[in-house]
Amino acid sequence: MIDITLENLQTELIEASMHQPVLLDIWAPWCGPCKSLGPVLEKLETEYAGAFVLAKLNSDEQPEIAGQLSQMFGVRSIPFCVMFAQGQPVDGFVGAIPEAQIREFLAKHLADAAPIDEAPAEEEVAEHAPPSGPSDIHDLVDKLAAAAEADPTNDTAWLDYFKVLLGLSRTEPARVVQARGAFDQVAHRALADSRFTTIERWIEAAEANLVARSDEALSAAIAANRRDFAARFELAQKRFAAGKLTEAMDELLEILMRDKTWNQEAARKTYVAILDLMTKPAPKPSADATGGKPTLELAGKLAVTPNDPVLDSYRRKLSMAWNC
Repeated sequence: MIDITLENLQTELIEASMHQPVLLDIWAPWCGPCKSLGPVLEKLETEYAGAFVLAKLNSDEQPEIAGQLSQMFGVRSIPFCVMFAQGQPVDGFVGAIPEAQIREFLAKHLADAAPIDEAPAEEEVAEHAPPSGPSDIHDLVDKLAAAAEADPTNDTAWLDYFKVLLGLSRTEPARVVQARGAFDQVAHRALADSRFTTIERWIEAAEANLVARSDEALSAAIAANRRDFAARFELAQKRFAAGKLTEAMDELLEILMRDKTWNQEAARKTYVAILDLMTKPAPKPSADATGGKPTLELAGKLAVTPNDPVLDSYRRKLSMAWNC
């Protein structure tokens, strides 16, 4: 469990949810239902053994964040819980709902995960065990690889395979070589599918990170010459590979504001790939009272599909840098 503030919102909520679902509990010390819901959520986080992270936001101490989310979803009461995945809020519920309903809510977003006290029988563990540790992640890699090999046209299996490999590469550098070898089999798809172009840029960043100079050396090179775009791009790729996506885009913007076409637009192409990686696919349209606009279903409530303020900000920055 982690407490969310303005200072860690980007890293501990937005960026963290790119790799693992984060359930944000918006509460207040004076709220009676909040006090009954909190312990239930903490118990479930323990039971689900790492399948999701529980984050807490004190609405009295962080009114800016609480107010923005409340307005975004049309919610005026607490407790209010929002599930974040791939950098964006995707679903939520309002009130201290029963534990059984919370489990149903989690089941929609945690795929194969199951609480450890509801583990399958011993003879079924090999087939159904939830991903709760390093060995399970490695099993997931093998399963995704097998799925992609069994059906080479299964784009979803390939993309998930690359994402898991590149996530692991932060602690297991050999995974970068594995990802490159696998990507070579489907590289032609990048010509027509931007999702594969994004993966290619991610692999390039991970490869560059393997041989990159230290942060100190790169910072010194940039301080000595702010137009040392090679050093700045190298630093951006290190940040990209480490999952520090907004920091990577900040470095790329410095290049774009000085030379848009440097190195065949490498900075712009990498920036766009990071935006694509951070962008959650829009939910399917659903007709409602607003005239059929896409909606996001909450437990007991409908709200308009939210925009991601961080993504919107970085899209505007790219537009301004590119058009100035």
